[in-house]
Amino acid sequence: MARKPAEKSELDFETALTQLENIVVRLESGELPLEEALKEFEDGIKLAQLGQQRLQQAEQRIRILLQKSDDAPLSDYQPNE
Repeated sequence: MARKPAEKSELDFETALTQLENIVVRLESGELPLEEALKEFEDGIKLAQLGQQRLQQAEQRIRILLQKSDDAPLSDYQPNE
């Protein structure tokens, strides 16, 4: 039986990647019924999109940090700004 992933919007990159890898293993096994395989595939797509979003946020944060002057105070990246 497939394990239900945690709320996707709250997952960090590493957790999303681990869950995505688990889904790939289950799909590649070829033992899932069609409906369950489709659900797993759908969850995998959502996790892949979340992972891409987390990577883009990290890249943006790095760009912000690199653009700041050496004496500027560091602050947390706010993705909604």
